[in-house]
Amino acid sequence: MSGSLLDAGAVIGCPHGGRVTPATTPNGGTRLAGAAVATAAHAYVVTGCPHTVDRVPSPCVSVRWTADGTGVTVDGAPVLLDTSAAQCLTAAFVPQGPPVVQAAQRKVTVR
Repeated sequence: MSGSLLDAGAVIGCPHGGRVTPATTPNGGTRLAGAAVATAAHAYVVTGCPHTVDRVPSPCVSVRWTADGTGVTVDGAPVLLDTSAAQCLTAAFVPQGPPVVQAAQRKVTVR
């Protein structure tokens, strides 16, 4: 399994163009190029999603990540990779598609 580590500075969007950011800035002791490594313990929110269904606003508001079973953890929580399964959700928890990771940190290979 391989992928690029996500950190507090990763550029992530929802499938409709909204911006995905940590609800709270990851502040763990493990950092890459000065940015905290993101883990499954961090919550993510979506802002600016323009998605509508039948002209009714149905924006993405959060992201639920499913950490890969890499065995790599930070502060006891699995790290997030750009290849980790995730789903953008509405306020009613309706899945709207996976987030789009546009930029992440270094590549990691786990065997």
